[in-house]
Amino acid sequence: MATTPLPATPRTGPSPARSVLRDTAFLRLWAGTTASGLATWALPFVLGLAVLHRELGAAGLGLVLAARTAGFLVAVAVGGVLADRHSRRAVVLWSALAAAVAAPLLALGLGRSLVLMTLAATLAGAGQGACRPAFQALTAEIVAADRRQQANAAMTVAVRASTLAGPTLTALLAAFVDVGTLLLGIGLLWLVAALLPGRGAAAPAPGAAAAPRASLRAEFVDGIREARRHPWFLAGLGALTAVIALGYSATSVALPLISRDRYGTEWVLAAAMTAYTVGALGGALVAARRRPRSPGWSAFAGLAVYGFAPLSLMLPVHPAVVIAAYVVAGAGIELFNVPWFTATQREVAPDKLARVSSLDFLLSYGLAPLGLALIAPAIDAFGVTPVLAVCAAACFLLPAAAALVPTARHFGRTPGPRAR
Repeated sequence: MATTPLPATPRTGPSPARSVLRDTAFLRLWAGTTASGLATWALPFVLGLAVLHRELGAAGLGLVLAARTAGFLVAVAVGGVLADRHSRRAVVLWSALAAAVAAPLLALGLGRSLVLMTLAATLAGAGQGACRPAFQALTAEIVAADRRQQANAAMTVAVRASTLAGPTLTALLAAFVDVGTLLLGIGLLWLVAALLPGRGAAAPAPGAAAAPRASLRAEFVDGIREARRHPWFLAGLGALTAVIALGYSATSVALPLISRDRYGTEWVLAAAMTAYTVGALGGALVAARRRPRSPGWSAFAGLAVYGFAPLSLMLPVHPAVVIAAYVVAGAGIELFNVPWFTATQREVAPDKLARVSSLDFLLSYGLAPLGLALIAPAIDAFGVTPVLAVCAAACFLLPAAAALVPTARHFGRTPGPRAR
């Protein structure tokens, strides 16, 4: 007896998420971020070459780099407000164009006017600073919530690769072109960062443009209020700032000294710094796929392992131990950074995301120069071993304390992800 075949049962389960690396809009944003990272990391190296070629003095180099840092710190706060008030894409465009304009001004002032170079460096730092929170918020606009951890990991890989490739490519090009041409090349990279990213998906609410706007200061304070609504964010930012200001600053000062005095060679310095970047790249790749049950606790554990870097410098160990400690420290930093950025994009109100991100950059980056300024006198006064011991203890203990804050275990009010 013939029977009519039953129709095939359709699959009702969710289709597998497409990789974020196949998303054209994200790839454009990623490429723009990479270009800005290359430009950012190449500039100090190019200016260092100018010192070697006697086109810029050592004091002038310090002044120009300090001006760039000052421009960054001011603009990162203002840029966060502007990126929440206006189109994030427009903020990326104009801030990257400002940095692009600064590059030929630096070339024009090279060997002629330190005042012009200082002003241009301030403009370059301002462009770089305003870009950072806008790029962070634009990622949340372009990428769906379930793929943001992968997207943030890809962004981190771009940043870490830039720290390796920027100076290396610059050194290779320096064999063929002069410093002025290299500065113009940095301007072209910023031009790519300005023009390549596409628009975000978010659009302003109807009638929002007609509503009266508060002052920049009031809106920045409103961003602080939003940050205070998230205890895990305040605790994490405090721990991150301390690790950078104490741990990272201490190792930045102590590693060259110990490489020279204990090991009698500069290769330990170079190998440890390279190992840190390689570890960070590995950590970002792991974080792209890793989904721990307690993401906050896991992230704070990653942050705490930076303490192994100053700890390795305290002890008379084989250089391989120092290098291994830097690999672990680099990996741990990115095992913190990737879920940290993802949770911020998920938990913070979308219209305040750039301002809260600007607080992150402002404190974690802003206090680093203060740490660098204080660590050297502390080493002279108390010795390198006690200073490294205090910094290592801070790296281990402060993230552990932050992990005890309510909502820190899952980086949010609820255990599961909450899409926005």
